[in-house]
Amino acid sequence: MEEEIGLGKTARRAYSLDDISIVPSRRTRDPEDIDLSWQLGPYKLNLPFLASAMDGVVDTKMAIAIGKLGGIGVLNLEGLQTRYDDPEPVLQEIASLPREEATRGIQHLYSEPIKAELITRRIKEIKKSGVVTAASLTPQRIEQYYGYALDAGLDILVIQGTVVSAEHISSRREPLDLYKFIAELEIPVIVGGCASYHAALHLMRTGVVGVLVGVGPGHACTTRGVLGIGVPQATALADAAAARSRIMEETGRYVNVIADGGIRAGGDIAKCIACGADAVMLGAPIAKAFEAPGKGFHWGMATFHPELPRGARVYVGTEASVEEILVGPAHENDGTLNLFGALRTSMATCGYASIKEFQRAEVVIAPAILTEGKAIQRSQDIGMGKVVESKRVSTTKGDLNVEAT
Repeated sequence: MEEEIGLGKTARRAYSLDDISIVPSRRTRDPEDIDLSWQLGPYKLNLPFLASAMDGVVDTKMAIAIGKLGGIGVLNLEGLQTRYDDPEPVLQEIASLPREEATRGIQHLYSEPIKAELITRRIKEIKKSGVVTAASLTPQRIEQYYGYALDAGLDILVIQGTVVSAEHISSRREPLDLYKFIAELEIPVIVGGCASYHAALHLMRTGVVGVLVGVGPGHACTTRGVLGIGVPQATALADAAAARSRIMEETGRYVNVIADGGIRAGGDIAKCIACGADAVMLGAPIAKAFEAPGKGFHWGMATFHPELPRGARVYVGTEASVEEILVGPAHENDGTLNLFGALRTSMATCGYASIKEFQRAEVVIAPAILTEGKAIQRSQDIGMGKVVESKRVSTTKGDLNVEAT
């Protein structure tokens, strides 16, 4: 339902993950009976999860570790791993930059040219471990570099930007023709981001196996403040899921909806699935791993843009191993550890045995769901009180270059 926001302009109300809650159904199940697997092209994966193609999140070692746990680590082929033969000193330098110099310092370090031979080397390092190998490029650099990754054995290509459309128009250069490019490529392609029904629909029609849904909700992203664009994740996912249903009706082909950004705890993942997602892409939660290359810091793919940065270096700290973060065991009660154990338990509690079944779960609009009855926890900054405070800081300071959550 649209509301009038002024003469001549109406707007549809949209909802974030914090605005909704999942309703338990009439049945429950044993957590051991829950199937979290999903299909991405020819690959069946045990965890509905991809790690973001961000340099503080995924390097070759992390991609391998995540792959062995059942997910996919996406390597940024335009990041530090392909600009420096040894990225370790550069990562150390980024972690040591004073807060007021972080953006300028990151821009300088990313001015080093991308090296094709490093693309080949990094892909081969991941590939030889036997895990599904995925990597990301922006549409502007796809045609220049994708061949090196393909020749090295890349399994899945992610074409990623703040917003990627199937109908890019340019008077200065020939834009990438997604329809033609994907039709001729022999490996599965994921494209994003997008945040609306029509944008998702047109991307799905290009032949992709998945679309990334999310414009601006990431913990390190400043797009919503810099550009003023974005759609709250619950609404964006529901709209993309509706586009997926339309594609199914038109072609019989299933396209995965992947929630990208705005996820902090296991309950957020459950809400994404309930809104129609098949999987989630995580950045900041993985940047907290002991093994993460960012050394307690996290920054986005647009943080180093030379003319208009749209990301901040944020401090996330180090909390646990990547295994503990993904599959536990958890030793904290705020939902940030054993993320997929939480998803499994949520599905079991609500009575749904598979991801596709859970997409049909009932949800309610419940903006007070995180605070109702939690006054004591909030006053003591424990349990749900920590979650609420983190959400408050993210909401009020998320577009600033802050180093605390």
